[in-house]
Amino acid sequence: MNYRTMLSIKTYIQHPNLFGIAILKHFLGWLPSKPYIKLRYRLETGESLNLNHPKTFNEKLQWLKLYDQNPKYTKMVDKILVKDYVSSKLGNQYVTPLLGVWDNPEDIEWDNLPDKFVLKTNHSVGNTGVVICKDKLSFDKENAIRKLKSSLGSDVYYGRREWPYKHVEHKVFAEQYIEMASDAKDLPDYKFFCFDGRVKALFIATDRQTPGVDLKFDFFDSDFNHLPIRQGHPNSENLPSKPQSFEEMKRLASELSKGIPHVRVDFYEVNGKPIFGELTFCHFGGMVPFEPKEWDYRFGDWLDLSKCYGKERKR
Repeated sequence: MNYRTMLSIKTYIQHPNLFGIAILKHFLGWLPSKPYIKLRYRLETGESLNLNHPKTFNEKLQWLKLYDQNPKYTKMVDKILVKDYVSSKLGNQYVTPLLGVWDNPEDIEWDNLPDKFVLKTNHSVGNTGVVICKDKLSFDKENAIRKLKSSLGSDVYYGRREWPYKHVEHKVFAEQYIEMASDAKDLPDYKFFCFDGRVKALFIATDRQTPGVDLKFDFFDSDFNHLPIRQGHPNSENLPSKPQSFEEMKRLASELSKGIPHVRVDFYEVNGKPIFGELTFCHFGGMVPFEPKEWDYRFGDWLDLSKCYGKERKR
């Protein structure tokens, strides 16, 4: 028995729900979306999913997966196509320039890329399909290709039935490296929870690129008051400061989210200017508990399902 197998067995013993999730994904993936989502929600949260009368934010996100299947969402979660979408709404000054697009990582035209760049897969979530190059001469291309190939084989829709990703055509792309200030150790990620053009809250992700340090999430309201919320990751010991372009970020997030029941709009800040990151329709897949639980209900109160695309047709 090799080390990886032993580690997996130990993990499943300590966290039996993970074993159930693995069984669900690998052997019950053929299930229709509704029973699949109900099973996975129970395994992830330990709670029964109420789809008839959803109250919490996480419950409503599951409802949206099933009943708000707006075709335009596919373009909005595609990290390549969304650049044109955002440029048409806000202007291209907020979009990181695209350097190249390929079907496979083996096709990357390395000689045409600058000394610094970022490689990504267009359908991935989190940091799973991201490779950063700060020096092309010392860059490990083989390792980058392996990581990107692994990401290309992943399927966000299949795992948690996040409908917007179902029809995204998987590709690899390169974009301009976002240069941080010379004294900066991290590039914070500002993630705004928007409800039909209304920014209600955000969280800031820090220590994402800091080796050996856990990722931190800190939640704030729309006036940048810190909120006592933990979800998935610990709070930072030193609260992140308010970005210079905070009000502009809110305005842009509001513009991008108009007419959409809920979407999370992400930004970076470079030299005091906001740079668009991505759009996310199902934060954490809607399956990570809020601590304390009351915030799951409070976020749920902000999400009005009566405005959802195709509600009457699909119910």
